[in-house]
Amino acid sequence: MPFQQGSARTRQRTVLLVGIVVLLAALVLAVVLASLLTHGKQQDSPKMLKWKDRGTTRNLQEVIVGRCYNYITERYPELGDKDCLKIWESLKDAFIYKNPCNITSEDYQPLMELASHPIPCNKSLFWSKTNDLVHRYTKSNQNFITLEDTLLGYMADRISWCGDPSAPGINYESCPKRSECESNPSSVFWKMASKMFAEAACGVVQVMLNGSIEAGAFRSSSTFGSIEVFNLNPDKVSEVHIWLMHDIGGPQSESCSGHSIQRLKNILEERNFKIICEDDYRPVQLLQCVQNPDHTDCRLCTNST
Repeated sequence: MPFQQGSARTRQRTVLLVGIVVLLAALVLAVVLASLLTHGKQQDSPKMLKWKDRGTTRNLQEVIVGRCYNYITERYPELGDKDCLKIWESLKDAFIYKNPCNITSEDYQPLMELASHPIPCNKSLFWSKTNDLVHRYTKSNQNFITLEDTLLGYMADRISWCGDPSAPGINYESCPKRSECESNPSSVFWKMASKMFAEAACGVVQVMLNGSIEAGAFRSSSTFGSIEVFNLNPDKVSEVHIWLMHDIGGPQSESCSGHSIQRLKNILEERNFKIICEDDYRPVQLLQCVQNPDHTDCRLCTNST
C-alpha cells in the first residue's frame, strides 16, 4: 500500500507539473501574439508616418476661440450670438483621434452650420494666386469680402490641424499634404468652406486673378476653377467681374483676351452669367503702387503726343 500511495503522489505531481508547463507555454504564446499584433498596429498607425506638411498649430483651441471672439466683437458685432466654444468643439470633433487621410464632409457639417452667416450682395470677392494683394485690398476697402474675411475663413487662415488615432489624438509634428492624401483635414475643410462661400454669393461678384503667371491666370485645378466657379448660383448672381492684375514691373503674361481667361469666360457663359473683364483694375493697382510709387506703371498721367 505505501508503494501504491507513493506512485499516486508521483503521478499527481507529474500531472500538476505538466499542467503548469502548459499554462506557462500558453501565457508565453499569448504575450508573443499580443506583441506581434501591437507591432502590426503601430506600423499601420498614421502616427508612424512622417507627413510632409507642418503639424497642428500649437495652442489651437486658444487660437480658434480667440479669433472667433475677436471676429464677432470687433469685426462683425451683428454675429454676437455665435457660440465660439461650441464652434471650437465642432472643429475638434471633426478631426481629433481620426486618421488624417479619412476625413469626410460629414465630419465638418456641424461646424459649417454653426459658423455660417449671410454674405451681403455685391461684396463677394474670389481670388486665385493673388493672396497677398487681394487681402491688402479688402483690409483697405470694407466693401468686399473674401472667404478669409468670413468667420470660417478668418478662424482657419494660415493655421494647420490634423488628428491621430492614438493619444493625445492630435498630431503636432506633421500633417499630410494634399499630394499625400486628398481627404486630409485642411483640404476637406477649405473645399467645404469655399463651396459654401460661392453658394452664398449674390448680385455682382468679383474675382481677382494674376495676369503675370506664365501658366495662365485661370487654372482649372485651383479652388476657384474647380469649386467656386461651379457653385455660383445664376439665379442669385447677376454679373461676374474679372479683375486681371499684373505685378508692378512684372511680366504681362496674359490679358483679358488671353487663352485661360477665354476658358473662364466660356464656363461662365455656359452657366448664363454676364461677364466683365478689366486689366489692372485701377483701385487695386493704386494699392500696388503704394509700394512702388516711382515705377512707370504707377504714373497717374502720361503726356499725350
